[in-house]
Amino acid sequence: MRSFLRVLLGLFLVLAGVSHLTFARQDFRAQVPESLPLDTDAVVLGSGVAEVGLGSALLFARGSGRRRVGTIAAWFFVAVFPGNVAQWLNRRSAFGLDTDAKRIGRLFGQPLLIAAALWSTRGPRSGA
Repeated sequence: MRSFLRVLLGLFLVLAGVSHLTFARQDFRAQVPESLPLDTDAVVLGSGVAEVGLGSALLFARGSGRRRVGTIAAWFFVAVFPGNVAQWLNRRSAFGLDTDAKRIGRLFGQPLLIAAALWSTRGPRSGA
């Protein structure tokens, strides 16, 4: 089950990253907080590249590298959380999140992504 979830998460990240760089680029701009002192498009492109890299690493990392990649992916999900909050606070519609309820509901999905990144990249505990 861990491997299945890790592969699913890796594929999700690669697709999300490619969509940052191509067809969903405008929607992702809605998530960049206005307070971030960087070019919005550069943030979208940079996070897209990071997602493709993280997703690929989740798919292909072996041994102890897999655990490190899971930790990095979890921190990435923590780092992008303010963008999800900004989308909710600024009432920006993107990705079908066109109501406050949908936008706030998405916030509860972020801890699940963090947990999935960590759990799927750890082996069963020995001695447990």
